[in-house]
Amino acid sequence: MPLLADSYPSFLSVLWTMTVFFAWIIWFWLLITVFADVFRRKDISGWTKALWLIFVIILPYLGVFIYLIAQHEGMAQRNEDRANAAYAAYGGGAGAAAPSGPSAEIEKAKQLFDSGAINQSEYDALKAKALA
Repeated sequence: MPLLADSYPSFLSVLWTMTVFFAWIIWFWLLITVFADVFRRKDISGWTKALWLIFVIILPYLGVFIYLIAQHEGMAQRNEDRANAAYAAYGGGAGAAAPSGPSAEIEKAKQLFDSGAINQSEYDALKAKALA
């Protein structure tokens, strides 16, 4: 009768399995990152995108590593631009919500009045509407 310890994998075997599993996850993450970058690019044609994707599909390891080496600066710049655009689109971040309420509406009306976009009567009407 075999002992339970004989059939249980050794610690190094478990450690190696975990390493291979995480390397596999990282590989798919890199693959998806390259695909996403190729599809988001606006500076290359559709044919060039198709050639990059075919290269990555036919020779996956070589294709991904060559793309990362050749396009690393462009990828970083595109990610930074996308992050800045998302930051600006959501009002400067989650904690920086735009002020609202009567005071904000009056301030906007005052800016319009000061720039000459509206006259005094329109400013007074907007102010009265905000305070109502």
